[in-house]
Amino acid sequence: MLMTTPVSTLSDADYRRIQAFLQKEAGITLGPAKKPLVMGRLGKRLRARDCHSYDAYLRLLDSEATERQQAVDLLTTNETYFFRETKHFAFLSEQIIPQRANQSALRSWRAACSSGEEPYSIAMVLAERRGRGWEILASDLSTRMLASAAQGIYPMERAEKIPKAYLKRYCLRGVGRQEGSFSIVPELRKSVKFSQINLNHPLPAVGDFDVIFLRNALIYFDQPAKEAICLRLLAHLRPGGYFLVGHSESLNGIVDGLRLVQPAVYRRD
Repeated sequence: MLMTTPVSTLSDADYRRIQAFLQKEAGITLGPAKKPLVMGRLGKRLRARDCHSYDAYLRLLDSEATERQQAVDLLTTNETYFFRETKHFAFLSEQIIPQRANQSALRSWRAACSSGEEPYSIAMVLAERRGRGWEILASDLSTRMLASAAQGIYPMERAEKIPKAYLKRYCLRGVGRQEGSFSIVPELRKSVKFSQINLNHPLPAVGDFDVIFLRNALIYFDQPAKEAICLRLLAHLRPGGYFLVGHSESLNGIVDGLRLVQPAVYRRD
């Protein structure tokens, strides 16, 4: 049962503690303007845990790992959609896949995958243009987003940017209780491996990849964190492999050893 006593206002001192918490846990920098957003996202959680103040909740975060994960899930932004930045999918289809036609397996990693729309978009292109012999790792910090992604069920309005041929072949319209939604076909869903990975920490043994997508994520990190994250990921990119970021992002001055081949698409030397 939720408590009815109002939660106290978030003081500047406690907001700085929350900023430090998210910086430590996820490497993400919260600016001063995000304070109302933080109050909106954490307020219900404080009530659920019977914390009457942000100080009490912060002390709870110090003692409970599961609550720390809950807070990180709530404070991270998860904006995404199918076939976002279509030129990247054209590049995957027309350049990357043909270049690796003789490889036994083409491996791609969608880091910071949010609720799964982008790795499933990649999977549709690979299934269509390559058929077999490909693998996708999709990772995120948020366990909540990963659970949603693994289900592969989305509101019907999310389907508007999926090419009609792909929609017919790789998606199923919901019926009955699932009416108004669609799901990714089981064969495609099973081909994407979802894993919780914190890019701000040393990475697990995931192997090497031909292409790494880290799109629209670097904008949330400061310069040192951007450099550290990119270096960690690039250690898993094969020579001649591609590293894709968002169109509003650039790796100029962040890492060496990459060559820009088109906007937001880099190739490792």
